[in-house]
Amino acid sequence: MTIASPSARRPDPATASPDRHRRHASVLVAVLVAHALGLWALLAGLSDPPELPVPGEVVTTALLLPEPASAASAAAPARPAAAKPQPARPQAKPAQQPPTAQPLPTPSAPARSQSSAALPAAVPTQAPSAQAPAGARSPAAPASQAAAAPASAATGSAATAAATPAPARVELPSSSADYLNNPKPAYPGLSKRLGEEGKVVLRVLIEADGSASKAEIRSSSGYDRLDQAALQTVLRWRYLPGKRGGVAEAMWFNVPINFVLE
Repeated sequence: MTIASPSARRPDPATASPDRHRRHASVLVAVLVAHALGLWALLAGLSDPPELPVPGEVVTTALLLPEPASAASAAAPARPAAAKPQPARPQAKPAQQPPTAQPLPTPSAPARSQSSAALPAAVPTQAPSAQAPAGARSPAAPASQAAAAPASAATGSAATAAATPAPARVELPSSSADYLNNPKPAYPGLSKRLGEEGKVVLRVLIEADGSASKAEIRSSSGYDRLDQAALQTVLRWRYLPGKRGGVAEAMWFNVPINFVLE
């Protein structure tokens, strides 16, 4: 029987120290790696921007639910900044789809009854269309009467025009006939010495027998002597009387007399 010496049981310090160093080194490396991972996770969490739009998405999904109007009005003031994306709200129309989903087959029968009831209502509407030509023909009689009225008025006016005689022809008096032998007006001597000249227009009433019954000065020459000489002259003249329809009658007539020194 052999007994091992105590020196054989103890490990060699030279061989045991490297193993110990390896274990310490692996533990240290693991600790460093753990710290590095923790630091990286912390930095990654700080570097990521906060996802602010997430609460906005939650609010939009809540609006899609069939909630009461009070809840929708209460949720509206909570998002004052969400007023800008309002043009995108028309996409929320699918929320109105629940009324269309009617699994009950019973309402189909009332719908058919309503459609069948609507058919008799459409039938009377065709009756006025058939009666429309009759109503359209009725204005034909007033139109013919309106056309006949101007024709009758035209014939009546033509008849009245034919019944009324044409206006009689009017011939004005005259004083220039040669056979009348009317003398020229006498030129006043004082007017000659003073060099007075001018034209006088007299308005004379010629009777049916050709005599002048009345005379008045219509336009003066500017000199009273010349005006009076012309007035006395035209009252002594003889005239051709005026005629209306070939019949002589009394008429007013303008007689001009011009006084000119030679």
